[in-house]
Amino acid sequence: MWTTTSRLSQWLTASTGLRLGALLLLAACSSPSGSSSAPAELEGPVNTVHSPGRKLTLRFALGSDGQPTYQLLFGSKPVVQPSRLGILLQNQPGLDQDFTIARLDSSQHDDTWQPVWGEVKSIRNRYKELAVTLLQAAKGDQKERRIVVRFRLYDDGLGFRYEFPAQPGLTYFTVQDERSEFNLPADHKAFWIPGDYDSNEYTYTTSRLSEVDTAPIEVIQQKAEPHTIQTPLMLKSDDGLYVNIHEAALVNYPALMLNVEPKGFGLTSQLVPDATNTGAKAYLQAPEHTPWRTIIVSDKAPEVLASKLILNLNEPTQLTNTAWIKPQKFVGVWWEMHVNKASWNYADTSNIKLAGTDWSKLKPNGRHGANTANVKRYIDFAARHGLQSVLVEGWNVGWEDWAGNWKEEVFDFVTPYPDFNVQELQAYAAGKGVKLMMHHETSSSVTNYERRQDEALRFMKEHGYDAVKTGYVGRIIPRGEHHDGQWMVNHYNRTAENMARQQIMVDMHEAVRPTGLHRTYPNWLASEAARGNEFNAWSSGNPPEHETILPFTRLMGGPMDYTPGIFQIQLESWNPERNKGKQVHTTLAKQLALYVTMYSPLQMAADLPEAYEKRLDAFQFIKDVPVDWDDTRILLAEPGEFLTTARQAKGKDEWYLGSITDENARPQTVKLDFLTPGQAYEATIYADAADASWDKNPMAYQIRKQRVDSNTVLKLQLAAGGGAAVSIKPVGK
Repeated sequence: MWTTTSRLSQWLTASTGLRLGALLLLAACSSPSGSSSAPAELEGPVNTVHSPGRKLTLRFALGSDGQPTYQLLFGSKPVVQPSRLGILLQNQPGLDQDFTIARLDSSQHDDTWQPVWGEVKSIRNRYKELAVTLLQAAKGDQKERRIVVRFRLYDDGLGFRYEFPAQPGLTYFTVQDERSEFNLPADHKAFWIPGDYDSNEYTYTTSRLSEVDTAPIEVIQQKAEPHTIQTPLMLKSDDGLYVNIHEAALVNYPALMLNVEPKGFGLTSQLVPDATNTGAKAYLQAPEHTPWRTIIVSDKAPEVLASKLILNLNEPTQLTNTAWIKPQKFVGVWWEMHVNKASWNYADTSNIKLAGTDWSKLKPNGRHGANTANVKRYIDFAARHGLQSVLVEGWNVGWEDWAGNWKEEVFDFVTPYPDFNVQELQAYAAGKGVKLMMHHETSSSVTNYERRQDEALRFMKEHGYDAVKTGYVGRIIPRGEHHDGQWMVNHYNRTAENMARQQIMVDMHEAVRPTGLHRTYPNWLASEAARGNEFNAWSSGNPPEHETILPFTRLMGGPMDYTPGIFQIQLESWNPERNKGKQVHTTLAKQLALYVTMYSPLQMAADLPEAYEKRLDAFQFIKDVPVDWDDTRILLAEPGEFLTTARQAKGKDEWYLGSITDENARPQTVKLDFLTPGQAYEATIYADAADASWDKNPMAYQIRKQRVDSNTVLKLQLAAGGGAAVSIKPVGK
């Protein structure tokens, strides 16, 4: 057992690095593009921790000015060169220098836990921990202050956070900036999106870090400085290391972004500001701590995707009863609005006030999608094909005057349009064994939603709804707050907690990107927080590489409601005038593969029922593919290029495989050695047709069956922008 008492003397007598850290770091940042320098040296006495399997090494020291610094190595390769740590405060001296080490506590931990739902049946949580208590001596009117920098070192990465114990010298305080640095040894390839305080809905740019410049990219909402980018950030070094930087357990704190040093390879933390325009980022009261800053690293891309480090750094759920939480597939009155076949709004008018309007006297536009007869059509389809739920958007009054007006009261979340019969649909769905899924679009008037949320949840429970999709389109009210700031982070977490008390599952759209909090709130099934499939309907769309990047970036923190399963790839057929030239930038077979490669316990069959009725042979895969798993194997992966994933169904000896590619056609050779030895299986392969491609022939597919076992090597041919989906079921039992 590696304990504090057995190791403390070694910490205190650790070797002293030469005071050349700054010079060596400068040399590292000046190395040619693609080169990776030798590890630089930390200043001062160095405290060293090795991960449990000794794959990674953490080194911590105080510089000559009492500045805390750390370094991370993968074997002998530098992952993060000497980098500063610290917190700057408003109207108080910073917590970033003039420290001495008051205490060093080391420990190790190894246990296994079972998620309520997920990609695997059980998760091992094995790490070594170093907690460094730093003391800032009293000076003038400033009392003595202490903070703790806590490191957890896994074989697949590092997490660290700042902790603020209760103390007379630090009670209420405002964080001005965070001084967490990630100084890289070389100019890595990076997969990045701009640092927008209010939106994650961008396509990814692939470039060297030194080439990051967000200025030419069109703003979605509120973009930060030209060299600010978002996390999760995926990096690849020229000498074969894959590095992912993100955060875990984002609670009572703004989201982390990264500033890229334009003349080097350094990354510095950038927190989303609040509404005061004073530079304040977070308002805290001790005892408190920040989220974990995470660095996942491997020399194999599949191991990055397999990492559970972020989940492990989150707190276990306090829910004692989770039986009501049901991973599920659903259809919905949704895509028909995106393809201009129907509308969310009931009437073609505007300037409507929520109170005092007689909605029954408004002239209907004849295109309202959420009408009773149409919803019954979706319920019938779900019941016929074994899908659990039907989402209905546009059911409630207010859609005539909701978007872009920064308006306080748009929706009350309980008043249906005249053509949506709540009681009739409740009874009809129950009779078919189907659940209805609620939709709460807040229009980002979050103060309004918080006032009305309890009433809205009571309405849901009274009418048989146990899941809700929330939306936050537009500029936040309270005015000046950001989607990713502390105020909104607290709202999302508070909403998840409130809904857990009511036994309601939630899927949040336009929210901050996930950080593993679905461990703490397992009713928080999914979020959007990225550029989803719907962008193909009303913009330039998502490039074919998009879905090969998202698992390495956005999905590192948690499941995404990407809404896959579009079969009518060319969208003109729904509305030739409005959809001219628009299409989804994948093949149909790739849309099937996304159910495996884009993990979520909440998966939508996103297209219209009539699109599926024309191709029921391909729809069979959507019917079959589970949403909860006992095992996951990342078989082949390269960010921005390809991904092949296999998953074992919960409680069954059935496997499902998804393989996708970017704009390049490519073969994928897949060993099926994860299957039970000696057992025969039938593989049903949903593949691109020989002449398929995302741009010229996207809906061409073929289905074939093949007898396989654990010795089989499956050969898949992926079309440009294409993919393959495979169900593997045992035979002979």
